[in-house]
Amino acid sequence: MTERLGVTPAQTVGPYLHIGLRWADGAYVVPDGTPEAFWIRGRIVDGTGAPVPDALVETWQADPDGRFDHPDDPRGARPPTVAGFRGFGRAETDPQGEYALLTVRPGPLPTPTGETEAPHLTVSVLGRGLLHRLVTRIYFPGEPTNAADPVLRTVDPDRRDTLLARHAPDGFRFDIRLQGEHETVFFAL
Repeated sequence: MTERLGVTPAQTVGPYLHIGLRWADGAYVVPDGTPEAFWIRGRIVDGTGAPVPDALVETWQADPDGRFDHPDDPRGARPPTVAGFRGFGRAETDPQGEYALLTVRPGPLPTPTGETEAPHLTVSVLGRGLLHRLVTRIYFPGEPTNAADPVLRTVDPDRRDTLLARHAPDGFRFDIRLQGEHETVFFAL
């Protein structure tokens, strides 16, 4: 008689992110010393406000002209105008849940329907206890195109501030709260 086994349960992401996903240039979307580069720093906390010390933040973004050097850019792939710009960053959190990425401000993006997305970074958060990555966006404060951004308009006005970075001495700050009061808005993809 053959015994039939059940389905293997789903596994969470991590806690070994620092082993398998570490990338030496991860925090540098642009090389150090790039003109107009700035840091985006933040902290990831759980629903109780405790730091998440073993998470990973990945960002994707357009270059300052709102272009991607990728074949999926409907306008055609084009090398960035900023030397060394990768458009991708990956940063681990430290024991206090802090992360940091060096980047430049992205340009606005046209949508297939003729609208314009405000300058933003697309962010994935991976960590222990998460079955799938969480996806959010970082928008910039005071950006005139924020009000017309078709994605930002879909977010409850009372929660939009969870997607806005704050000015900081060396760039911007963007904290991510995984659950609870003031939870960061995450998008289902």
